[in-house]
Amino acid sequence: MTSPAAVEAHPDGHSFNLGQRQKTEILGAILLALFLFALDQTVVGTALPKISTALHGQALYAWAITIYLLTSTISGPIYGKLSDLYGRRPIFIWAISLFLASSVFAGLSQEMWQFILARGLQGLGGGAVFPIALAVIADLYPPEERAKYGALFGGVFGISSVLGPILGGYVTDNFGWPWIFFVNVPIGLISLFVCFRLLPPIKHPESGRNIDYVGAALFAAAIGPILVGLSNKRSLDWTDPWVGGLIVLGLVMVGVFLWWESRAADPIVRLSLFRNRTVTISVLSMFLAAFGFFGAIVFMPQWLQVVRGLGATESGLNLLPLVMALIVGATVSGQVVARTGRYKVVILGAMIVLAAGLYLMTGLRADTDIHVLWVWMAIVGLGVGPSFAVFTALVQNSVKPAIVGAATASLTFFQQIGGTIGLTIASTLLADSLVKELPGRLTANGLPQAMVDQFASTSGSGGSALNFTGTGDIGQQILQSVPAPFRSIVEPLIPQIVEAFHEAFALAIASTFWVSIGAAILAAVLVLFLRVEPTAPGVARTEMPTA
Repeated sequence: MTSPAAVEAHPDGHSFNLGQRQKTEILGAILLALFLFALDQTVVGTALPKISTALHGQALYAWAITIYLLTSTISGPIYGKLSDLYGRRPIFIWAISLFLASSVFAGLSQEMWQFILARGLQGLGGGAVFPIALAVIADLYPPEERAKYGALFGGVFGISSVLGPILGGYVTDNFGWPWIFFVNVPIGLISLFVCFRLLPPIKHPESGRNIDYVGAALFAAAIGPILVGLSNKRSLDWTDPWVGGLIVLGLVMVGVFLWWESRAADPIVRLSLFRNRTVTISVLSMFLAAFGFFGAIVFMPQWLQVVRGLGATESGLNLLPLVMALIVGATVSGQVVARTGRYKVVILGAMIVLAAGLYLMTGLRADTDIHVLWVWMAIVGLGVGPSFAVFTALVQNSVKPAIVGAATASLTFFQQIGGTIGLTIASTLLADSLVKELPGRLTANGLPQAMVDQFASTSGSGGSALNFTGTGDIGQQILQSVPAPFRSIVEPLIPQIVEAFHEAFALAIASTFWVSIGAAILAAVLVLFLRVEPTAPGVARTEMPTA
């Protein structure tokens, strides 16, 4: 088998001379790789308790998720730059190969440190998939069609976010946890084969040949402490050195990184990109949309499992209205923008719909009808879906072809950071609100004040005494935590205690949506400042200088 010969770029930098069948096969392979990358962000969640137990690594539990997020986020902009310099094909093939090899390594791990190392390598490979996959859209299709095809990426990302926990639980229960990683191999090999055979190594000679190694190191030194600090916030206070200290260190390094990038001959992150109003507004709006969406919706499976008592598979299936609406929102908005060019109206309307859906979610209670919840989630999905399609097309159509990869990587980087920060802040709000709501609900359900005070102190202890947000029989957990001589006194009150907890937990989740609403409204305000072009966004291009 021979690899495809290098393809001369279209005058605008695109490979429009490829046949439609070849484009379709490449697009399918890229979507398949994206599916695997997005799936592995969530598939581990339901299997991780068994993995950490089997590998005797409960103390390192959080690092299995944090390291994947860390390496994939840090490597994204670097891969984007490398793909501009050397073409999408070699970088993408390398990244998928590393992802598959590290998946096998993860499944074969015998110690927790081996598993964490494998997850880090997975993130290092998977970090290339999202920015390069979106950049390939710019290589394959003309500007006026990008929003249409870019919508597919939002759909794949949404589906994988729901299927991840379902597949993780099913495969772990029926085949063993290593197989959630082994199944990546045959699927990934299909994507690898198609890309090796068909993806042309389009070159951009004008991109230069310098790699900013100092910038890459400073970038990792800046983002690493911030992400680790935010992850530690789930169990520590903001003032703890491992939270606030790391975040401050990271922010200082961000300043050093920006200083260096402003002087580098060929920087990893082109600060000149952000002189373009369209790029800046799109990136910031994507950050806010991800902040609002992922920071709030991530708790819905917990409500379904903890409050309504559903299993992991059932809770995942109940998120399908959200995913289907997200796919519809992304697809329809992509088609409308491709046909009419009315991108500002579309994305402004989408942010307003997102804010409205999140507002409805603040009405969540322990007894909320699931069918009503489906409607609320569908509205949220319709609102967030267009952001996946439209913002990507706007950024790609506003820069020169030689830096599409770097520009796209910057957008996806801020999307991931927005989701991470949103999740961290929402987790903090959830914990604080639960501590505040629980005493009132216990009192309302007729518990003696002495017992209310005891449960209030337990829930505020950081989870050291009871796992108030875990699954399983909460009543039995509470009863087992009571000293044996007093269990006969507490046991008759268990139904009221559990009901009070469910009510408090639902109210606590509902409170997290207010910050998300603020993020969505702020994104809508930013969109108002987008310039209105007379035609589709790809037809009237506002190009950036390459320097």
